[in-house]
Amino acid sequence: MDNKNITKILKLTSQLMELHEENAFKIRSYTSAIYSIDQGSVSLEDLDKEALQKINGIGKSIAEVIVQLQETGTHDYLEQLLRDTPKGLLEVLDIKGLGPKKIKVLWKELNITSVHELLEACQSGEVAKIKGFGKKTQESIIQSLEFMASNQGKWHYADVEEQVETLHKELVTLFGEDAVSLTGAYARNTEIIEQVEWLIKSDDRKNTLQKLSSLDDLHQDKKSSSPFTWRGKIGERDLSVVFFITSPSTFVNEQLLRSASRAHLLSPMDDGKPLGSFFKTGDFDSQEAAYKEAGLAYVLPELREGQFEIPLAKENKLPILLEEKDLKGILHNHSTYSDGKHTLKEMAQYCQELGYEYLGISDHSRTAMYAGGLDIDKVAQQQEEINSLNKEMAPFRIFSGIESDILVDGSLDYPEDILASFDFIVSSIHSSLNMNRKKATARLITAIENPYTTILGHPTGRLLLRREGYPIDHKAIIDACAENNVTIEINANPWRLDLDWRWVHYAIEKGVMLSINPDAHEKNGYFHMKYGVLVGRKGGLTKDMTLNAMSLKEIEEHFTKRKENLKK
Repeated sequence: MDNKNITKILKLTSQLMELHEENAFKIRSYTSAIYSIDQGSVSLEDLDKEALQKINGIGKSIAEVIVQLQETGTHDYLEQLLRDTPKGLLEVLDIKGLGPKKIKVLWKELNITSVHELLEACQSGEVAKIKGFGKKTQESIIQSLEFMASNQGKWHYADVEEQVETLHKELVTLFGEDAVSLTGAYARNTEIIEQVEWLIKSDDRKNTLQKLSSLDDLHQDKKSSSPFTWRGKIGERDLSVVFFITSPSTFVNEQLLRSASRAHLLSPMDDGKPLGSFFKTGDFDSQEAAYKEAGLAYVLPELREGQFEIPLAKENKLPILLEEKDLKGILHNHSTYSDGKHTLKEMAQYCQELGYEYLGISDHSRTAMYAGGLDIDKVAQQQEEINSLNKEMAPFRIFSGIESDILVDGSLDYPEDILASFDFIVSSIHSSLNMNRKKATARLITAIENPYTTILGHPTGRLLLRREGYPIDHKAIIDACAENNVTIEINANPWRLDLDWRWVHYAIEKGVMLSINPDAHEKNGYFHMKYGVLVGRKGGLTKDMTLNAMSLKEIEEHFTKRKENLKK
């Protein structure tokens, strides 16, 4: 029961308390504790009641709840609230834009106790008739419900990675390394996973299927399985898994066919035939040999998407893809100056310990009051601390940046003299997200044309599986970045992964550099860099086109040159 799980349960408790209109003071005690845990750096695991009460924001009653969570995984008060709450309302609580108070109204006035009932009430127009809702809110709920339904059974790559890799090791132990191959979307490092697929080489299908069924973490769906295929779920997740059993003679063919997208397999060869047909009928010793016989350079699984890879493979011009070890620094990070969990010094020291040469700190700007955005005095205070730490930690360097909110008119939210005081600026949209394509594109281009914008942050504002991004004209945005020498962020947070990999190659073609940024709000957020690299690689990103693959000296010169150009 780590901090993350504790706060998750405390948040659910506070939501249910609001739903049942419990004492407001008691609710505030929960929200205060949640904030203290989120912002603090103390692990609550194994702390007793007395030690917990020494943490600011945690009183006696909350300390008792946390101790109970550590011992049982739940607590008495939560169980009481759950008994008084229709089970289906827990799903309704997950709907974006619907707080406990509005859900209470829907429950009591329309007897809505499930997502299905809510959708029916919206579609019949009943929700719009309730005071405080209206047609706009009703339509917003419908959109949220449809988005939730379309993402049912889908997972972030990062959420399933550990479980998949653990199972893969078990399979290798069971069948041998040469007999097991991950295929499908997971093998291509796709950001959203609906099903994990393995290919197993075997002459004895019956014995292989029996061995699979013996694994504790697998649960077979016998109705959808067959003598050649094992289908089911992994662990307690609603994550579908499938194992294809194939003979040694067709193992390589199946690897090729099952690890590529349909578009890749339909790509025409020089004789006009689809690549997939060639892979299906050929006799190959390895995947590398198959591509060679097809007259192509070897295409890595993550590139097999039918985008740009085949023409380049024909000319033997596939890029040498970026690797995590190529990155020299970490840009776009937050500290306790705004809404981060760790202090500036803690963030810098950990970055240095991980072997990086520099850190870019870019806390939220003053418009982002909800995230403790920096007013002008706070900017000066942070920059003074940065100067002090740079003397202390040399040759490691902290660059002074800010994540400046792009306002509705496209302007940034500080006067020019303050903008000029930063080493770099990440410009991002965080508010008024309900825009059409024309308005969103114009707003972003105005910010890109601002000479102080160094990096365009998470261009669409999307949260994968949770919130669709605002629609933008990607080509127009990328073209504007090319014209204004603005780098585009690949936000490495697994919930964002924005810029989408499908636009990385176009950016490279236009000469626009990309920056792999974790948007870290705590030290462990640095490890999200890995997922940004995976996304970049899918789009063909190279070391030369990655801003933070520059050495300390190179990026100092880059930032300095940009600032000098502002004075001309």
